[in-house]
Amino acid sequence: MNSEIRDVSLAPSGELKIDWVRKNCPLLRSLEEEFVQEKPFLGVKIALSVHLEAKTAYLCKVLAAGGADMYITGSNPLSTQDDVAAALVAAGLKVFAWYGSTPEEYDRHISRVLEAGPNIIIDDGGDLVHALHTKYPHLIPGVIGGCEETTTGIIRLMAMEAKDQLRFPMVMVNNADCKHLFDNRYGTGQSVWDGINRTTNLIVAGKIVVVAGYGWCGKGVAMRAKGLGARVVVTEVDPVKAIEAIMDGFDVMPMRKAAAIGDFFVTVTGCCKVITKEDFLEMKNGAILCNAGHFDVEIDMAGLREMALSAREQRKNIMCYEVKKDHFIYVLAEGRLVNLAAGDGHPAEIMDMSFAIQALSARYLVTHKDTLTEKLISVPREIDLDVAARKLKFMGKSIDALSPEQEAYLHSSAVS
Repeated sequence: MNSEIRDVSLAPSGELKIDWVRKNCPLLRSLEEEFVQEKPFLGVKIALSVHLEAKTAYLCKVLAAGGADMYITGSNPLSTQDDVAAALVAAGLKVFAWYGSTPEEYDRHISRVLEAGPNIIIDDGGDLVHALHTKYPHLIPGVIGGCEETTTGIIRLMAMEAKDQLRFPMVMVNNADCKHLFDNRYGTGQSVWDGINRTTNLIVAGKIVVVAGYGWCGKGVAMRAKGLGARVVVTEVDPVKAIEAIMDGFDVMPMRKAAAIGDFFVTVTGCCKVITKEDFLEMKNGAILCNAGHFDVEIDMAGLREMALSAREQRKNIMCYEVKKDHFIYVLAEGRLVNLAAGDGHPAEIMDMSFAIQALSARYLVTHKDTLTEKLISVPREIDLDVAARKLKFMGKSIDALSPEQEAYLHSSAVS
């Protein structure tokens, strides 16, 4: 069986979504044109595990245009869009994913793409890399390397590298300037509130929003909450980031204190049990919780289900938990990524930059496969600058260039 999806007849709807993305992703369109001519991935099998919606689908088609034999799955049980998966299968790509997969189904789909024996890995959160090292180590000799999209995935890779367990090179795509400065901040900031607003249909202005974590994603979520008229409170474990939040105009306090005053809670830390049983008991009646970190561990959902006096689905993607007699809190999208499980993810123009970095990093791995020595590789600066220059051009903007005299001055040790 070449694919495992819900219903291939859904393809026409998915094709329209992908076409909309293509129209709004000029960077990827330009790479598609180049890849068609160059065929950099001819004879290369690529295993991809990324949130399977229209923007990811277009990345897959761009890589396939470059000659890649694509094996595709999702990176979250609730972010796969079945019509998009069907459209890829109708286009001849191999897909193993569907919306609402059980843990067993999700693991099976991960296994199916790896059993193809991939040469390049494109990961979002580290599930492919983890499964390769634990379940399929015999396939590792065929792996040239991979690309990791997320902060969470890079944390996992760094932990593996520290223990000398990582057995092939991985490009840290998330750390590229054209990824984290825009995707994490502006993409997450907009898409999180898109997911919250479409799911709750409640006003944000005048409310208190608690943002857990002030990395690039947290900065974006806080910035957009402020723009919507909310008062923003940040919780942090890093004193430097806490000071930054204060100087950006936000209040800072421990979660236990923030729990008592927040109306909306958004976790964006990459850690576990950021909001716990004790915090739930402090919350206002009607508090709304959601997560924008990669895994569904930031809100202690197991603890919440265990302590709840009752639970019911209030409306689609909203679960209501009675934590005390007649005292309710609400969790969006089962504590999974609210911008994807309850929305369409980042805007197309933002993912155009991130996926251009992915595609060019994958090409870099293939073209430099005989000279790669390090296991964790930064995105080459020339790729970052290439993506930025292309993006500016498509935005209709131009910038200055250094003159030879200025170049000499900046590289001179002389004081003038």
